Amino acid sequence: MKAKELRELIDFISQSPLDEVHIETDEFKLSVKRNSSKVIENVVATTPVVAQQQPIVTQAVPQNTPNTTPQSTEEKKEVSEENYLTIKSPMIGTFYRAPDPDSPAFTNIGDEVSVGQTVCIVEAMKLFNEIESEVAGRIVKVLVENASPVEYDQPLFLVEPI
Repeated sequence: MKAKELRELIDFISQSPLDEVHIETDEFKLSVKRNSSKVIENVVATTPVVAQQQPIVTQAVPQNTPNTTPQSTEEKKEVSEENYLTIKSPMIGTFYRAPDPDSPAFTNIGDEVSVGQTVCIVEAMKLFNEIESEVAGRIVKVLVENASPVEYDQPLFLVEPI
């Protein structure tokens, strides 16, 4: 039964003199009770819905097996990235590479940064916070897309120390 049909059924029951209605099919159970002009609905799914979920779980198992190889590749990347320093987000917010859409980015790949130099902006609660580099070096990789949400302590840039 679709949500629209369910709403129409509940509206129909609420206009009728019935105080209580129980409907049961192979797919669902529906109980509607009227208390002080309030309509309360209780929908309980039965086993056919669970049976539909089982193939999804079965499909998830084979998908996990191929991911083992990319994870080992990611581990190799992390090993090679250990030689780099990271500039991390000091807060939760939205990451911006430039002060406004028409301006050039604060830093690009290959640019040298010094301690205290602004590398990006993180917007949090309508406040634009300039993020300064805590390390000196050359930007090797930008790890976050422009205008993407970032978490606290999330790596933003990889920096090769000079």
